[in-house]
Amino acid sequence: MKFSNLLAAAVVFASGFVFAAGGGDLEHANINVHDKASLQRGASLYVNYCLGCHSMQYMRYNRLVRDLDLSEEQVEQFMLYGEQEVSDYLLNTMDGDQAEEWFGITPPDLTLSARSRGADWIYTYLKSFYLTDSGWNNTVLPNASMPHVLWELQGVQRATTESHTDDEGIEHVEVVGLELDRPGVLSSAEYDAHMRDLVAFMRYAAEPAVLERERLGIWVLLFLVVFTLLAWMLYHEFWKDVK
Repeated sequence: MKFSNLLAAAVVFASGFVFAAGGGDLEHANINVHDKASLQRGASLYVNYCLGCHSMQYMRYNRLVRDLDLSEEQVEQFMLYGEQEVSDYLLNTMDGDQAEEWFGITPPDLTLSARSRGADWIYTYLKSFYLTDSGWNNTVLPNASMPHVLWELQGVQRATTESHTDDEGIEHVEVVGLELDRPGVLSSAEYDAHMRDLVAFMRYAAEPAVLERERLGIWVLLFLVVFTLLAWMLYHEFWKDVK
């Protein structure tokens, strides 16, 4: 896989903007971790783009086979490269020292990021990159080390700013919006959908048991309802003569 492709999708953005890091509201991701098709698409996005930089060291490929209704043949054909095997963990192919030299920091493992940051934070962050004269920046996480590597899909956003002077006479420039300067190959709606799929997969990866736990939870609640009803009936049957 080419290096450009390895870099090409840890992040994404669409037109529209938020300022979560500066106290603004996060956009709602509205993901559905029970949508297997969405998780499959998200897994494909992550493995074929983000994994070049960001590992998921607690997730194995064969877990995707079991949980996402993928076949081993599909995983081998579309997700594995080189001598990787289905039983391997999702580990990146980037040298840590080189990554630190290029980006100033080693790209973090993202297995648990959806639990630590939250799905809405990741979704908003992925949509909030904009290009400046000195490179990429982000309204959610200003001066992030990660470049916006999927600009070809969405296009290039530019910031609209306002300046104001404080009581001490110091001028401050504030980003008040993002505008699409150059369109990409996907529409805004299409890119939003891609991001929901990607974030849904990351949320699943952060807690794979969520699929089974929530499925079993329904039956547990039904059991408790039936048990409570039977216990109530037994109580009244036992005490009716005593009373």
